[in-house]
Amino acid sequence: MTRLAEKLLRIFRIGRQVETQAPPRGRAPCIHVILLDGTLSTLAPGCETNIGLIYKLLKSAPSSARLSLYYEAGVQWHMWRDTPAVAMGRGINRQIRRAYGWLATRYRPGDRIFFFGYSRGAYAVRSLAGVIDQVGLLRSDCATERNVQLAYRYYQREPGSPGETVFHKRFCHDRVEIEMIGAFDTVKALGVRLPVLWTWTEPQHEFHNHHLSPVVKAGFHALARDETRAAFDPVLWDSLAGDWKGRLEQVWFRGAHGDVGGQLAGFAAARPLANIPLVWMSEKAEACGLPLPEGWRARFPTDPQAPSIGTTRGWGKAFVLRAKRKVGRDPSESVHPTAVAVRARPGRWHVPALRLSRRT
Repeated sequence: MTRLAEKLLRIFRIGRQVETQAPPRGRAPCIHVILLDGTLSTLAPGCETNIGLIYKLLKSAPSSARLSLYYEAGVQWHMWRDTPAVAMGRGINRQIRRAYGWLATRYRPGDRIFFFGYSRGAYAVRSLAGVIDQVGLLRSDCATERNVQLAYRYYQREPGSPGETVFHKRFCHDRVEIEMIGAFDTVKALGVRLPVLWTWTEPQHEFHNHHLSPVVKAGFHALARDETRAAFDPVLWDSLAGDWKGRLEQVWFRGAHGDVGGQLAGFAAARPLANIPLVWMSEKAEACGLPLPEGWRARFPTDPQAPSIGTTRGWGKAFVLRAKRKVGRDPSESVHPTAVAVRARPGRWHVPALRLSRRT
């Protein structure tokens, strides 16, 4: 990691796990992968989310893959005094700035970029793509702390302003493309994600980008069919917005939010179910040109009939506001075959007539 990148991480970091991996020396084109995890995530063995598992999978790739990796865990809520920082949104905003600054110090024309995120982290990588689309990606020689802050301010408060245009021309690459965004059950969880409190912290974060940016070539979204907590209402991409011409797949899987994201709170029996969206996403990434280790699928056995972690474990019981998720609102949606083959009890769930996702 460059000294500038280390400085940016120290400035913005607020006590969460950040890991990076640089490619071998030499400046041949490389692949930059940013992975932003969900709240209370960890890389502890056996406790990784699907984002953590993708990160570890990529770390095991041969050096010839020339991967440059950035992983950051989600907000870590250690005690009640941490609540104000989460409520004010400093967690996700700083997370986006850190990732942006890291990428800006490393990217060179000819490199390729992949983003992955789960839950709140998925919203963060989608917003990060929005910053790059709207403001641009700073050139490495211009990626100072001040410019990172300015780029984010333009994105947050002054979109489309004359100052933003001047900033882009003076400091940013002409155009940067993102090969794909892989999102696991995006939720607009930008405030306090606790019962009742989430309703008054949510409006403070309306500026974040909700749509696929023109700089993104492909978007893949794994969604939890059986999640019911209103606080975890999914934020889907709108395929009808603008004139975007890329590839978009939003696929519903059996399970709750934690199942699709692989955040299982020690309930190992649900891992084969969580591996289904993990394998699906990894195959999509591989098809987009992300090099994965040979024989990687064998690491993630799947079982569509494995038990689900559900929505009532731990804090889950305290979420009173609940509703079934609406499936089929966007033409890009489909239902994975494993979610159709294994239904909930009669009367508890209805799958509308949607095209099926090809099983991969």
